[in-house]
Amino acid sequence: CTMEWVCVVTLLLVICVSCHFFISSKGKRLHKGKLPPGPTPLPLIGNLLQIKSGETLKSLLKLHEKYGPVFTVYLGTRPVLVLCGHQAVKEALIDKAEEFSGRTTKPTLERAVEGYGVCFCNGERWKQLRRFSITVLRSFGMGKKSIEERIQEEAQFLLEELRKTKGKPLEPTDLLSRAVCNIISSIVFGERFDYENEEFQALMTIIHNFFWEMSSTWSQLYDMFPTLLKYFPGPHTRVYNIVSDALRFIGKRVKKNQETLDSNFPRDFIDCFLIQMEKEKDNPLSEFNIKNMELTIFDLFFAGTETVGLTLRYGFLLLIKYPEVQAKVHEEIDRVIGHNRTPKSEDRRQMPYTDAVIHEIQRVSDIAPMGVAHMVTCDTEFRGYFIPKGMEVFPLLSTVLHDPTMFKSPSVFNPENFLDENGCFKKNDASVPFSSGKRICLGESLARMELFLFFTTILQSFQLKPLVPREDLDPTPLENGFLNVSPVYHLSIIPR
Repeated sequence: CTMEWVCVVTLLLVICVSCHFFISSKGKRLHKGKLPPGPTPLPLIGNLLQIKSGETLKSLLKLHEKYGPVFTVYLGTRPVLVLCGHQAVKEALIDKAEEFSGRTTKPTLERAVEGYGVCFCNGERWKQLRRFSITVLRSFGMGKKSIEERIQEEAQFLLEELRKTKGKPLEPTDLLSRAVCNIISSIVFGERFDYENEEFQALMTIIHNFFWEMSSTWSQLYDMFPTLLKYFPGPHTRVYNIVSDALRFIGKRVKKNQETLDSNFPRDFIDCFLIQMEKEKDNPLSEFNIKNMELTIFDLFFAGTETVGLTLRYGFLLLIKYPEVQAKVHEEIDRVIGHNRTPKSEDRRQMPYTDAVIHEIQRVSDIAPMGVAHMVTCDTEFRGYFIPKGMEVFPLLSTVLHDPTMFKSPSVFNPENFLDENGCFKKNDASVPFSSGKRICLGESLARMELFLFFTTILQSFQLKPLVPREDLDPTPLENGFLNVSPVYHLSIIPR
């Protein structure tokens, strides 16, 4: 469209007149020490020619083949440390956990987030908000019976929707996303929504639009050239508008809670945060304020909805692609749980094959292939190189999940990757779908419980069948910038 061409022309003009920015910034970078090797950057545009928009991961994997497990790329004038493979990522995020525990905010989000919320903050703010969030999630049952009951209840609502299909072709994305979103809603807002509720559908639309825009070519371009593009209008500004919509939605719920708050009986995450705000109102160093609350809720919703929903959707695809795997899961469910009671999280200990299948689905689906960017918190030495404070770090989780030194079958779907010779579940340190180190996803326990209970509840009642020959099903994930997604597919869900 005309607007996009105007933006392209503007970008080219700015590049032509701004090369001195690169020269000055390069001098500041290099006087401190030697960074890991990488492709030679061009003035201002850095390694744009080596990193294709929309194919960031593929581009970085190609550079990994040439430069090894640790290398430097330039996104515009910004140097980024790229880590590949289990050993390199472990040495950084685990062995040097404190030094690599910082977080940068994607430029597309900076204007909206401003360093608030639990996901993209640092220092004392991050420590206070993370500690509080984990405590509240646990008090509302993360890893305990009460949240398990919420998931079990939602799984039953999902079963009812699946029964309504009566075996007709189904594209499962919307149903799965709504079920998962309701789990977060029950914790944050104290209630679940009917799937057809207009308010709920508006929230789902915001979530979908957010991930779509974060993965767009324009957003990726903006993340590479923020100092240039932030002064110009264009499609790269849409993320700000979507986040603003989300915060308005959250703000209305916060106001509703404020009007009916009973400090002795907190109903949800919002109430707990409001109570903590009151407790610390005289503490000048407190991070408990409305801005941090709204953006922490934003983080919980957007981190906890799309990723689990996509994993379920991808799991369905793999189970119709490999019916022999589905059959073994059915057999284990029938033997351990039977048909007359609801699956519960403690069943997992007696179901090593199902547990291995879910771990393998997470590994192969590779939902967040580049993870979330880290930042070095202080000048540090790493593998003989000098990494300056503030440098951005990309730990490529995809290279860990597919590391041939850690998995028997790294490139294909094979639950044996998580089973020992006796058929018992085998942990693997390279299974890092939630990342690792100090910045590991704070909702990991919740997500694992959701995946187990949703999968077992659905497969207890249904058989998943493809509509095309299994040979025609291509499970290769589609890189979509920010997340990997499974190809669009349809299936039939048949009562057992």
